[in-house]
Amino acid sequence: MADDTRRSSGRGQRDLKVRVKTARGRRTSSTRWLERQLNDPYVQRAKREGYRGRAAYKIMELDDKFRFLVPGARVVDLGCAPGGWCQVAVPRVNALGEKKGKAVGRVIGVDLQEVEPIPGVELHQLDFLADEADEQVKQWLGGPADVVMSDMAAASSGHKQTDHLRIIALCEAAADFAADVLEEGGTFVAKVLAGGAETELLARLKQDFVQVRHMKPPASRSDSSEKFVVATGFRGRKRDAAGE
Repeated sequence: MADDTRRSSGRGQRDLKVRVKTARGRRTSSTRWLERQLNDPYVQRAKREGYRGRAAYKIMELDDKFRFLVPGARVVDLGCAPGGWCQVAVPRVNALGEKKGKAVGRVIGVDLQEVEPIPGVELHQLDFLADEADEQVKQWLGGPADVVMSDMAAASSGHKQTDHLRIIALCEAAADFAADVLEEGGTFVAKVLAGGAETELLARLKQDFVQVRHMKPPASRSDSSEKFVVATGFRGRKRDAAGE
């Protein structure tokens, strides 16, 4: 059956969308969210295909376009819960060694909370903002990473501009971490929210990477201001003049 919420009846179309009655005590906004989830084709597809959330399709679509999850790549997923991005990365980098004759990659997921095990993924509870977190990750990897990716978002405050500033600050912190752990030529992928404050972040990434592009993947909801930055060709951590 086609992945659709409408079915032809021969005479026009019958609307099969699930409608949720607002229960006593439930906020209208919560009802709208639940109704949207129940009718979202990506949510339905994720359940069928065994992914832990619709966000898995965002990283699929980004990688289909930019090709950074290649066999043999060493990947770090920051704020990885619930684990959908890691699930996608495992077969693409050949973390389980199932692609014979191809290099075997590594996938490390870090998060503040415990994450249910994922085959082929090394999961660690870690605050990536902590001192020495970069060294700890490189120790787990046995060297630098080829890809650092982040789908992190700060908890919503309900104020659009505040939320924008918070997620940009989180993305800047992730970019700092990436600069400490990436191999030259590596890739940084992160979610940002359109709103103006990302200009400084993008300018800085253009200094550190050969190419910086953005994309709003089809799996990203049309009413969301999120987009993703994909920075490729890491130039390497610049040494301080005093240390040269």
